Amino acid sequence: MTKTKQRPLKPNERAPILSAQRNLKMARSSQSYVRGSTAKFYEWLDTSVTGKLPDGPPIWICGDCHTGNIGPVANAEGQIDIQIRDFDQTIIGNPIHDLIRLALSLATAARGSDLPGVTTAKMVEQLIEGYELEFSDEREQMRPEERPACVQVVMKQALTNSWKHLAEDTIDDIRPVIPLGKRFWPISLTESKAITALFKDGEASRLATILRSRADDASVSVLDAAYWVKGCSSLGNLRYAVLLDIDKEVSKGKNLCLMDIKEAINAIAPRAAGIRMPRENGERVLEGARNLSPHLGERMQASRLLERSVFIRELLPQDLKLEINQLKWQEAMKAAKYLASVVGKAHARQMDASTRSAWHKELQRNRSKKIEAPSWLWNSVVELVAIHEGSYLNHCRTYAMQLGMATTT
Repeated sequence: MTKTKQRPLKPNERAPILSAQRNLKMARSSQSYVRGSTAKFYEWLDTSVTGKLPDGPPIWICGDCHTGNIGPVANAEGQIDIQIRDFDQTIIGNPIHDLIRLALSLATAARGSDLPGVTTAKMVEQLIEGYELEFSDEREQMRPEERPACVQVVMKQALTNSWKHLAEDTIDDIRPVIPLGKRFWPISLTESKAITALFKDGEASRLATILRSRADDASVSVLDAAYWVKGCSSLGNLRYAVLLDIDKEVSKGKNLCLMDIKEAINAIAPRAAGIRMPRENGERVLEGARNLSPHLGERMQASRLLERSVFIRELLPQDLKLEINQLKWQEAMKAAKYLASVVGKAHARQMDASTRSAWHKELQRNRSKKIEAPSWLWNSVVELVAIHEGSYLNHCRTYAMQLGMATTT
């Protein structure tokens, strides 16, 4: 297959196009806006609730814990679990920030599904119950039948997905080339040379050989690479899809490897006081992933590319995003409890028994009933929903005005 002739864009040429695409994505729905407006969340946190929230033990947190950043991921042996799957904002901080961000995401999904406010109130109760369960002595693995339908569907897909499915979605029928177009753009010679040099490094090559029983000493060569127009809040940063060949034997995808290179940006999530963090953003992302999502963390590596900090991971067919679009009230309850338990598990595994117990007691403090949502959580959700819905409408208005000006010029 020959690549479509398309001129590589310079960074200053990419920027306005990517900015316009990001604005479009965020204008599509209030859920999309919440996903892409992490800064808005932390602006609220900085100005509205200082001293009003529980001060949890300093641990690695996701920092951008919305529903789209949770989903099935596979480990190096192919085992699949639902875990956190995005770490751009990971930091050692207050675990309560992850819980509130998840609550906002679920409340926005409920409103997008035209569910009544009573359902949102019950969702928040289920959310805190599912989270607390992971710190109690009665914690246990949630059974498959307790998973919400949206999770069951994506898990079934993850269990049956193969390299062929990934190739059909990304690489165009397992042919050793990345098809250029809307999602993949050509890269410059400088970018191509830098990526090739990166995978000549022993560590980067090893990352491509640890899965699917590949030999550690297998040769790794770059077949193709492209700029990847992916994500929302990360649009505009470095992002590349890289197709590798292991041992130069391309056959039915067995020896092909698709790598994701992503720029590690500065985190805006506030870190815990007195905590030292890795100086390189890529190392920070890697450490956060190892602590929060072992399945994904063991498949990642930090590096530098074009004088920027990046992290690298192999894309597997089982790595899928959890999509929550239309919810019924029963599924809303299940989703809130289940996803909160996933986050709770990621937090709890970083604490010893005494810390888990102390955090559990703090979460239950000043509660009139066992599963009633604490006032600090409910008030946070109410404030955040109001702020984000107003900001979303203003974003749409601004986008529409800009679109109108563009069509008349």
